[in-house]
Amino acid sequence: MRKGFTLIELLVVVAIIAMLIAILVPVLRSAREQGQRVVCLSNLRQLTLAWIVYAEEHDGKLVPGSAFMKVRAYRLSLNGWLGTAFLFPKSRSALIENPNKGALWPYVRDIDAYRCPRGRPGHAATYSTVVAANGVQAEGTYLLDSEGRKKQKRVGSTVLRLTRLTDIISPTAAQRAVFIDMGHTPIGDDFYVHYLYPKWSWHSAPPIRHSNGTTLSMADGHVEYWKWKGRETVSIPRELYPVSSSMFVEILEGPDYEPQTEDGLYDLQRLQRATWGRLGYSVEKAP
Repeated sequence: MRKGFTLIELLVVVAIIAMLIAILVPVLRSAREQGQRVVCLSNLRQLTLAWIVYAEEHDGKLVPGSAFMKVRAYRLSLNGWLGTAFLFPKSRSALIENPNKGALWPYVRDIDAYRCPRGRPGHAATYSTVVAANGVQAEGTYLLDSEGRKKQKRVGSTVLRLTRLTDIISPTAAQRAVFIDMGHTPIGDDFYVHYLYPKWSWHSAPPIRHSNGTTLSMADGHVEYWKWKGRETVSIPRELYPVSSSMFVEILEGPDYEPQTEDGLYDLQRLQRATWGRLGYSVEKAP
């Protein structure tokens, strides 16, 4: 007569299966993220090479860091690097048909190259230029002439807000950031990092979608993955801000956030240095 499994044997088998699942799921999740990270880094490299070629073909002038707005510069009206076609399109076909794909589109004509596979669902673009890459004129990064007009500011050989390739002297191009993966559509036109203050800006939360880290590119064309050192950086209180009836972006809860730990401050200052080339405050002022 055939003997069946006892209850204890069945429980042992179930326990073994549960244990194997518990081991395999994190491994598979990690492998999936690493594969998506490779795609993301490839996208960033394509966009950054396009950013360099654009400048070379425009007498060294950098593409406007504004993602969507047309800006006045050099007595011309210039399109933002990204273009309004990527601003929450109704569908993929609507995005493809919309001609307003930004100033870098002639160099990267693939809509999938403008978003990370780990980006929020529905967002057609997840990358942003950092604020110093010809973005907004942040506090402390410009001078006023006799007529009250804003002028470019240098500290030694460091140009804070970059407008030309030749501005990148010290630090070198390998140390100045250009693009960063925000994980969602840039609503502030660029990724804003303070120059004067040791704080994260409330509308530019440190991205954490890549295993508690982020991907970014440098002005020489190479790309990097940064895993945040501080547990604080990852756990800063965040909230989802609605930008349409079905889509959200991630912002910080409340006002700008000042790190309270050494590792948290390290993460912020690392990105501030990559953005502006230096800190705009003395380290002694930080917590």
